[in-house]
Amino acid sequence: MPRIAGIDIPNEKKIKISLRYLYGIGPTNAMEILKEAGIDPEKRAKDLTEEELSKIVTIIDRSYLVEGALRRIQQQNIARLKEIQSYRGNRHRRSLPVRGQRTRSNARTRKGPRKTVAGKKGVKELGK
Repeated sequence: MPRIAGIDIPNEKKIKISLRYLYGIGPTNAMEILKEAGIDPEKRAKDLTEEELSKIVTIIDRSYLVEGALRRIQQQNIARLKEIQSYRGNRHRRSLPVRGQRTRSNARTRKGPRKTVAGKKGVKELGK
């Protein structure tokens, strides 16, 4: 199993798919890396030579932020937003949607399971 940036990539898959297992590399970046390295994207990961693998590793190290470094930068950006108390930072702090989505009826993924409020039904009956 080839190992790139501390991650084992799948043997049986094509290299253009296997590279996507690295956090921070998607379909477009994977194709750009393979084009720069001069490797056929249809080749299986198990069929790569050591030379081809080292080409891929050097390109990724030189040009792309992946895995731990990328995660760390994202966490620092969120911490900065919280620290300056921006609107987005406050939304992150409260675990609410950050990008303007409605929260009255949706946002269950971000807000978590429903918290039932006691005594809500009885209010209608008292109004009679």
